[in-house]
Amino acid sequence: MDFLRPASWEEALAAKAEHPTAVPIAGGTDVMVEINFDHRRPEYLLDLNRIDELTEWEVGQESVRLGASVPYSAIMEHLRTELPGLALASHTVASPQIRNRGGVGGNLGTASPAGDAHPALLAAGAEVEAESVRGTRLIPIDAFYTGVKRNALEPDELIRAVHIKKADGPQQYSKVGTRNAMVIAVCAFGLALHPETRTVRTGIGSAAPTPVRAKEAEAFLNAALEEGGFWESGKIITPAIAKQFAALASGACNPIDDVRGTAKYRRHAVGIMARRTLGWTWEQYRGAGRTLEGAA
Repeated sequence: MDFLRPASWEEALAAKAEHPTAVPIAGGTDVMVEINFDHRRPEYLLDLNRIDELTEWEVGQESVRLGASVPYSAIMEHLRTELPGLALASHTVASPQIRNRGGVGGNLGTASPAGDAHPALLAAGAEVEAESVRGTRLIPIDAFYTGVKRNALEPDELIRAVHIKKADGPQQYSKVGTRNAMVIAVCAFGLALHPETRTVRTGIGSAAPTPVRAKEAEAFLNAALEEGGFWESGKIITPAIAKQFAALASGACNPIDDVRGTAKYRRHAVGIMARRTLGWTWEQYRGAGRTLEGAA
């Protein structure tokens, strides 16, 4: 196994173009596990740790440009207001040591359905900034996951950053695990209210071959909130609406039985998390006294 260690982003892109099979490594919290257990033996490792710009972020007027290697601990500490859903998800990642090393770019590169960041990124409507020597493109998060641990990156592309819209409403994240820390998700659920557009977005992790959105649940809830005048009035969402939203979210799953949980349990748990996160986010919205006009 050869170890490539570029000193700049341009050198990294050139190395990836020359060695398309090279596996990028930054935090190493996913890659090293696979190598240590002999599940993966790449011909080349592409070390990105000397490229400081990957650990930087920019807060713009409407969105945050998050470097691929910004550690989860930094998101928790510095971006809780702008990216509350992702900050909550970051809290659930492994241990403090791993949160200080791992970043969202690694989660995206691995594209495991159990990656903790994916539900929050789906709910927020993120875009992945991919680059090669041929140029740069933005990949909508909905189009990024193409299969089990597969993504839309071309062989010569690297993830440079993630663009995430700043929260315009409450966001929540919930995760079920076999213990409270250092655990891969049995299933996870993210939800974001977007009062400016009167929409709700979701994200489901570890309950399908890829991270997915509960699109039918979103469509139902968007229509129910609009037709019932909930955005303007801020009134309590009825139990019937919450129950149907939960059922549709559960129906969006396509899980498997494995050592962490059964498919039946995962469907059930996603429904519970959907109902609870809806309740939490809506109470935050009501408590803030936010109407569409006030949020715009």
